[in-house]
Amino acid sequence: MLKLVAILVHDAEKVGRDGGDLGDLGHPLGIAATDDIDAVLAAGPQAVVYAASGEIRPDEALDDIVRAIRAGAVVVTPSIYALYDQRNAPDYLREPVLAAIGEAGGSLFVSGVDPGWGNDVLPLLISGLGSTVDVIRCQEIFDYSTYDQENSVRYLVGMGQPMEYEPPMLAPTVPTMVWGGQIRLMARALGVELDDVVETVDRRPLETSVSTTSMGEFEAGTQGALRFEVLGIVDGRPRIVIEHVTRIHASCAPDWPTPPTGDGAHRVIIEGRPRIEVTVEATDEGGNRSAGGNATAAARLVNAIDWLVEAAPGFYDALDVPLRPAVGKLGRTQP
Repeated sequence: MLKLVAILVHDAEKVGRDGGDLGDLGHPLGIAATDDIDAVLAAGPQAVVYAASGEIRPDEALDDIVRAIRAGAVVVTPSIYALYDQRNAPDYLREPVLAAIGEAGGSLFVSGVDPGWGNDVLPLLISGLGSTVDVIRCQEIFDYSTYDQENSVRYLVGMGQPMEYEPPMLAPTVPTMVWGGQIRLMARALGVELDDVVETVDRRPLETSVSTTSMGEFEAGTQGALRFEVLGIVDGRPRIVIEHVTRIHASCAPDWPTPPTGDGAHRVIIEGRPRIEVTVEATDEGGNRSAGGNATAAARLVNAIDWLVEAAPGFYDALDVPLRPAVGKLGRTQP
């Protein structure tokens, strides 16, 4: 059983607000947010969910995480992409973590991007159902008109921008930096050596202007869809693929993969004998599937905490931490 004991925030305007208010739960939790990191860690929490950004502040994120481990806590986080396959991560990232674990007895588990389980344990599980496997393909397919992060939609991935605009998410090496660890993790689980990890990017303009409920107008001729792949090359051929197909409107790039219904889905395709295709659609309370996918990624981390607390101190990845039945949760409403 997990008990929330503190909420750390960076934004000064959130300090003092109740966690139920910050989480839009509709009822108070009785715990006010604080920015006093020293006080929270000095209280000796057994676990820390670290959800702060890591892509634009990787050094600071690593320092924060190591600090929590040195306080003896189990830490779960999606924030440092290179640590998804921690055994093959650079020494400058691994060594501070291992040193902190050795000194204080904490643990670290990193997983969760888009949505973590869909690019590691799920495809690996399904791969074991066939007699031969030629290619493993993991897809995220979404209509971003329902996404509630306008800056990310317009500037990070470039929707509505001129076609000459280079979205930061699609800059050379960035897709590999974010998703390459999951490619390497799957290769390690499958017992294969990668020749290389490469990426492909394609973008399409809107043929007509479209209007969205939450973000307004997107003009014809601007970027309306993007598609990229991160490919693990084995014996000269792409064998392990993570693919994203993102649109601002369903009319753009209709020849690209589409979700079976609604605004998005995650899909795993095993090309082999037999061919196996599994599609997962996670929907939040408001009907938003992008938010639903994010919720499953967060739950994978939070639900791992009790296992990590019982396990020996260590540096864990998705191949170590099991997916388990929802013991004690069936029919119960979470606070």
